[in-house]
Amino acid sequence: MATIHTLDVPGARLRYEVRGSGPLLLVTGAPMAAGDFAPLADAMARDHTVVTHDPRGISGSVLDDPEQDSTPELRADDLAAILDALGAEQADVFGSSGGAVTGLALVARHPGRVRTLVAHEPPSLELLPDAAEQHAAVDDMIETFHRHGVGAAFAKFMANAGFEDGGEGAPTAPPTGPPGEPSEQTLADGARFFAHELRGTTRYVPDVAALTAGPARVVVGIGAGSRSLVTYRTSEALAGLLGTEPVEFPGDHGGFIGHAAEFGEVLRKVLIGG
Repeated sequence: MATIHTLDVPGARLRYEVRGSGPLLLVTGAPMAAGDFAPLADAMARDHTVVTHDPRGISGSVLDDPEQDSTPELRADDLAAILDALGAEQADVFGSSGGAVTGLALVARHPGRVRTLVAHEPPSLELLPDAAEQHAAVDDMIETFHRHGVGAAFAKFMANAGFEDGGEGAPTAPPTGPPGEPSEQTLADGARFFAHELRGTTRYVPDVAALTAGPARVVVGIGAGSRSLVTYRTSEALAGLLGTEPVEFPGDHGGFIGHAAEFGEVLRKVLIGG
């Protein structure tokens, strides 16, 4: 069972959960909240202390200024603050999607705090040969949100990302939310994603020199079912820059949702260096 904690950080109050015992594993998403990672956290908690959290401005983590943008750098500082609150010098980190970008920023900004980072499908669009077109598509999604709302923007997001109907792991809408109509919280998180998070996350440029200088080990994760997704291409590009091969995980972008047990077994092997 998870215990729930709050932590005041500059500009926000963070909500995070702790479950299990053993080596510390910090699990992070963006915009996905702690609840989205509960199946994976439960699977890993039998031999790890697992920390999940709501990123700043999402779900239970509230901002002093609701109009503040969420950047990978701010989110990385939040993770370092959570480690401080836990009295932990280091942790392994699993980050998915925007959370993978957060993890990359954490390694670069806070050397020595991460043992192994598993960066699962970071949407690092700047690494692609068609980066200008991808950025233009993101700008169009954001403009669509401001003109027509979350639903219309989300439809463009899904199409550009390469998701088919019912694909796992797409932010701000089912299947990560409850069946039927999106809740008020889901819509609020979706609005924040488009207005204050998407652009900064997708434009973040990983610091390859910092990522390869150590002491952290950086592993790029990629979904077995993600070949149609833009994050498959960004993951391959990042792994190439790091001089490594991506590690294949079950499912697609959100494989940790529908394949939590199998996903957790692959994650365990990666964390022990297998």
